[in-house]
Amino acid sequence: MKSAEIREQFLQFFASKGHQIVASSSLVPHEDPTLLFTNAGMNQFKDVFLGFDKRPYTRATTSQKCVRAGGKHNDLENVGYTARHHTFFEMLGNFSFGDYFKRDAIKYAWELLTEVYKLPKEKLMVTVYAEDDEAYDIWHKEVGVPAEKIVRIGDNKGARYASDNFWMMGDTGPCGPCSEIFYDHGEHIPGGPPGSPDEDGDRFIEIWNNVFMQFNRDEAGVMHRLPKPSVDTGMGLERISAVLQHVHSNYEIDLFQALIKAAARETSAEDMDSPSLKVLADHIRACSFLIADGVIPGNEGRGYVLRRIIRRAIRHGYKLGARAAFFHKLVPDLVAEMGAAYPELVQGQARIAEVLRQEETRFFETIEHGMAILEGELAALAAGGGKVFNGETAFKLHDTYGFPLDLTADICRERDVTVDAAAFDAAMALQKEQARAAGKFRMAAGLEYDGPATSFHGYTQLECKGNILALYKDGAPVKELREGDLGVVVLDETPFYAESGGQVGDRGELRSAQGIFAVEDTQKIQAAVFGHHGIVRTGTLTLGNAVTARVDTAARAQTVRNHSATHLMHKALREVLGGHVQQKGSQVDSERTRFDFAHNAPMSDDEIRRVEALVSAEILANLATDASVMDIESAQKTGAMMLFGEKYGDEVRVLTIGSSKELCGGTHVARTGDIGFFKIVGESGVAAGVRRVEAITGERALTWVQQQSALLGDAAAAFKSPVAELPGKIAQALEHAHALEKEVARLKSKLAASQGETLAAQAAEIKGVRVLAAEIDGADVVTLRELADKLRDRLRSAAVVLAAVADARVTLIAAVTPDLVKRVRAGDLVNHVAQQVGGKGGGRPDLAQAGGNDPARLPVALASVAEWLEARL
Repeated sequence: MKSAEIREQFLQFFASKGHQIVASSSLVPHEDPTLLFTNAGMNQFKDVFLGFDKRPYTRATTSQKCVRAGGKHNDLENVGYTARHHTFFEMLGNFSFGDYFKRDAIKYAWELLTEVYKLPKEKLMVTVYAEDDEAYDIWHKEVGVPAEKIVRIGDNKGARYASDNFWMMGDTGPCGPCSEIFYDHGEHIPGGPPGSPDEDGDRFIEIWNNVFMQFNRDEAGVMHRLPKPSVDTGMGLERISAVLQHVHSNYEIDLFQALIKAAARETSAEDMDSPSLKVLADHIRACSFLIADGVIPGNEGRGYVLRRIIRRAIRHGYKLGARAAFFHKLVPDLVAEMGAAYPELVQGQARIAEVLRQEETRFFETIEHGMAILEGELAALAAGGGKVFNGETAFKLHDTYGFPLDLTADICRERDVTVDAAAFDAAMALQKEQARAAGKFRMAAGLEYDGPATSFHGYTQLECKGNILALYKDGAPVKELREGDLGVVVLDETPFYAESGGQVGDRGELRSAQGIFAVEDTQKIQAAVFGHHGIVRTGTLTLGNAVTARVDTAARAQTVRNHSATHLMHKALREVLGGHVQQKGSQVDSERTRFDFAHNAPMSDDEIRRVEALVSAEILANLATDASVMDIESAQKTGAMMLFGEKYGDEVRVLTIGSSKELCGGTHVARTGDIGFFKIVGESGVAAGVRRVEAITGERALTWVQQQSALLGDAAAAFKSPVAELPGKIAQALEHAHALEKEVARLKSKLAASQGETLAAQAAEIKGVRVLAAEIDGADVVTLRELADKLRDRLRSAAVVLAAVADARVTLIAAVTPDLVKRVRAGDLVNHVAQQVGGKGGGRPDLAQAGGNDPARLPVALASVAEWLEARL
């Protein structure tokens, strides 16, 4: 049975049991900063389990794409070493939202496995949480699983919620006891049953996990019972495919075999059982799906994890013999295997391949040098019997050659060597903040709240009456905030927009009879609960107080102009650059709009002008803006643009502004003419295949243009020229400057030639070799290099060191004639001098350069050259 059939049978089985088939969500958990990547099927239903979101169905089934390669759930290090670990995998799942619970979940799983997939019952065994007698009795008394095939799993350390059979999505969120189903691959495979000392072997493989969702774990570790007990199950498609296709390793199933053959084709590998081919087959899936969902290689967060996976793949390709970009060539093979189930791969194929190609090209520029250093260090360790890789060298590989620490550790592990992580961390001290950013995902609010939702009136009002439903200080609920207190206020009614969809939260004030609260930001505590963050300016705020909520009208006006302009600009970018342009992020505030989009080249000046012209035409048309709330299917029929991977509810808000039609919950102008004036003020690249445009509107755009005009006027005055003639005047000035530079260079060369004759006569002779060490007043590095070349040619068999001092810095050049390089290397010679003047350097064996910061010691350093050379000649 092909994996595609297994996937389809699973979904149809649960559809026959009244489950709604729901499409996989994006690998990037939108509006859930607690997760690095989607790592389980239940992630997209988190708010449903918490009771914050309601769906028209109470039963669902999915085939969810997942990544476990960073954060709490990280299988990256095991990929290539085991039969079942992957960075990317598909999780088949069925879910109950307060509908059925343990009994039905267990019986559905058993029916599918034994009656639909027809697995032998004697090959299956189950586990339950040690304290879950209910699940045990269902398995034993109702399903009929023998007692010896049921294992109670608990925690040996006594912590109530720290067990393999107590499942948690992350450090916070829904959780509960679980019951796992294992398949016995047979006695010929090493390993023992779950709960035994040998449970980490590959004989008994977990294929299904039934999670009985009963709690929500907060940031303090406290468990709160969910409104209704629910069910979350997961079965890895790759694992069940291995069972049904009668193979032991996941890498032997059809989904992987085609990719392994493609990897062998591109690397010319002959050993089809090579672990490196398995790594490549796994990693092309993770990388391609992440890029398709908008992740791009970078130096922090999700982008950093993607870069680590790509570079790990490249290293394995390099190990197989690849010496040029090859990994991106596997994308068409992946699309052929999985494009039918995941059309985003088909749609993004060209972009995925290009992003990978660019990343590969960059890493291949340094990998050879990095591998030489790494192999040299490992060889030295092996010769000396060492088992710990130098942490400072690991940092050098990271900082200079782009080797992530785990890549170095991965290579070392193959030689039974560990990396001195403490030394690496010490060397990384200056970059700690950047490193921390790779794994930090803060909670959006982190506040406990179980009251009514907030009614938002900010689309039509900037002021309204409301009542205080909750107050928070230092993250904890309080009954009162006093003057000077920083806190968060929740109202039942508000005109304040809470940050979402790229638009920042409103600021303003809450005014009651007892006090005034300055709102500095507005954030969502829950999907429909707004938290007003700020400080009490005067008096007090008390729970239950009536307040008047007023938004800062000037800031809101600027923000809505920028937000509406963003929609018009997005459409204009697609018209000018092409339909491949997709939004990859935005930030809209009162200052400007910042818009990131998929595009592989810088915008030309002409393209920027064309985008500005299209947006300006929409503004001049002064068309009315329309916002309509409708169900998602109706919205799709309108042709509204929907961002792939974005989390949309059953009802959405379709915004029509000018010729743009998008789903958007933000605030906007009433007519396009309200934007006033639009100007792009910046265009840059932020990552491979992603560009960023910054633009301003209204009065800020006018002020910016006036400032630019004033600068142009100042430049024209400096050149004593009308503005219209300024380009010609600048060209003349540059031409004149270039001519002067050429004349200076000619004179320096002439000076070097004349000095060469004088210096050559000063050279001493040591063992038949002419030796010269001299300081040249006023010379720059170009002059020193040219003079050293001339002296080397004139003196035939010679070693020369020349120095110059400028701005308290020493510049050194060492040159050695070809007949001497086997005995004396220019790099060693220049470093001998440089170390005495507080510096270092290097270069070719015949010519090297160095610098130093202690000019006072230069005479002594130059005088030591003769003695140093005499010892080596």
